[in-house]
Amino acid sequence: MKLLRTIALDPSDTIMFDVPAVSGEWAISGAFRFCDRDPAKLSGKGRAAFRSGFLGVKSWGWSTLAQIVPATEDDCRALVELLARQLVDRFGAPDLATARPAAIDEVAFVQSLCTHPISSLIAVHRAANDGEVRETFRRLQLRKGQGHGRAFSFMEVEEDSDLNLADIAEELQHR
Repeated sequence: MKLLRTIALDPSDTIMFDVPAVSGEWAISGAFRFCDRDPAKLSGKGRAAFRSGFLGVKSWGWSTLAQIVPATEDDCRALVELLARQLVDRFGAPDLATARPAAIDEVAFVQSLCTHPISSLIAVHRAANDGEVRETFRRLQLRKGQGHGRAFSFMEVEEDSDLNLADIAEELQHR
């Protein structure tokens, strides 16, 4: 059995998302987090999470990438229970009995994404068209012999921002 865990190859998720996922936690698609929001009205970090975030189940934060990892039946059951609890505590499900079937479906969907080899990195892209959210997933493949490195070497900044990119880049190099 295989599941997804969040992975952070560099600190970009801490800049890109309001709440970044903790690297190494169980991950799901998380698209349901946007069911009560109009994707066309999202901006900034909310839009980034909608477009390209995997949901870290424990932190309820976002990760740009997820990694396929081996998992046991116990891992799967624990993930379902953790997600069901989060759906009650953070998403308003009335009780665990109601939340559990939704959690089972989410975990089954994650398992369906894990057709590639262990350690493969997966990215998601979401778009809203005619009221429907569409997700596409792709595997990021390293060149033969290449190890994981920095995921991104750029940052998108809105034009009205007062951010000093040189200061941010220097701070990131010293971490």
